[in-house]
Amino acid sequence: MTAPAADTAAGRGAWAEDVALRFLLDRGLALVTRNYRSRRGEIDLVMREGEALVFVEVRYRRNGAFGAGAETVDWCKRSRLAASAAHYLHTHPGASRLPCRFDVISVDGADPAVQWVRAAFEPGG
Repeated sequence: MTAPAADTAAGRGAWAEDVALRFLLDRGLALVTRNYRSRRGEIDLVMREGEALVFVEVRYRRNGAFGAGAETVDWCKRSRLAASAAHYLHTHPGASRLPCRFDVISVDGADPAVQWVRAAFEPGG
């Protein structure tokens, strides 16, 4: 899949999410929901891998020369993701019994290289 035709941040973000989703589906994960929004932020993808619920942040870098997209998930972004995940678990009671983790997918370049960081961080860490 080549880079998006639309040269807007929203267009690039949606394209990167499509790439990440296809990547994860090809590896056996199942989509639960996409672009889950809460008052504190948004979770790009919520997936299931076996019994685990996986909250996925997707990052896109047009050029990986300045580091991978996964490196841009700072403390503030992790905090917002954790708060949004807590909201998701609170509003989906069955999900709160599942083991959870936070993954980051980095989509780098126009002919994308995909990097999957499993358990990229712990909430509050």
